[in-house]
Amino acid sequence: MDQPVNTVTQPAPRKTVVRQVKAKTLNLALQGGGAHGAFTWGVLDRLLEEPRLDFEGIVATSAGAMNAAVMTYGLIEGGRDGAQKALANFWRRVSHAAAFSPIQPTPLDRLTGNRSLENSPPYIFFDLVTRLMSPYQFNPLNINPLRRVLEQSMDFEALRSARCKFKLNICATNVRTGKVKVFSNDDITCDAVMASACLPFLFRAVEIGEDAYWDGGYMGNPAIFPLIYGCESPDVLIVHINPMARPELPRTATEIMNRINEISFNSSLMREMRAIDFVTQLIDQGTVCGMTLKRMLIHAISADDIMLDLGVASKLNADWEFLTELRDAGRMRAESWLTSNYDHIGKQSTVDIHNTYL
Repeated sequence: MDQPVNTVTQPAPRKTVVRQVKAKTLNLALQGGGAHGAFTWGVLDRLLEEPRLDFEGIVATSAGAMNAAVMTYGLIEGGRDGAQKALANFWRRVSHAAAFSPIQPTPLDRLTGNRSLENSPPYIFFDLVTRLMSPYQFNPLNINPLRRVLEQSMDFEALRSARCKFKLNICATNVRTGKVKVFSNDDITCDAVMASACLPFLFRAVEIGEDAYWDGGYMGNPAIFPLIYGCESPDVLIVHINPMARPELPRTATEIMNRINEISFNSSLMREMRAIDFVTQLIDQGTVCGMTLKRMLIHAISADDIMLDLGVASKLNADWEFLTELRDAGRMRAESWLTSNYDHIGKQSTVDIHNTYL
């Protein structure tokens, strides 16, 4: 007699359900600071790798403006990978251009890891010249190697084309009126970016049309209002280069000048943060019923502990090793910020505006 055959019914294979996580949108605000802008390069490099993030707009000044323009061009031409490559190529070109400058770290500074140029005889001489003569006198040909670096790094027509979906804003200071000038996509040229980074002690004012411009850091480092009025996302991530606070009292001439620069280049941002804090309080108190006010969510990435040890002279140090150190520091700070604050994007500020800026 045949034995019954035991059969085992196999469960149907489970379907793997892949949940698409909607990316959160950030606007970026990038400060200027010469070679210290390599820190911002590192921050952007890490943020571009993050699939959970989208970007709507960017406002930037000086070295931040260069980072912003190069990143935007890279996004247009090659997506996020293209933006990372464009930024890396740009900073490599900056380092190559600086290699031909007589202003270099001394062999002892290289050996000890001192990133300042204050011991460099050519720097000391150049610093003295800029205090006695204007750039119209000591640089009659108006030579600025950064112009060629920028022209080699991007096609500015692409930034003004319909292919550019990114809202790009670059800040400069109108020399005659003292007002901030914001160049947006349709207005952005090489001259506009050079104007944003024009330090008046080093370079002639950049003339565009009938107006002349100096570094945007004096009146907007960076300005936040273009993101408030021009972008839907309320989240703004500020990448700080200039330290807000410095515990030690500056005593030497160099330390005093350095601190004056830091205060000057932070003042406009602090004023805007005061206005944002005021509007936020009005919204929270319910005293603005019937009025259309936008709640801004402010975030920040900084490296004050690193920048406090770097003098103003190091902003002219474009040695490749120094730039990559700052880049790596920027990547690490961005990674740490994402780990701690990503869940708060779109919900709340991750910076205590009142205690940080006021």
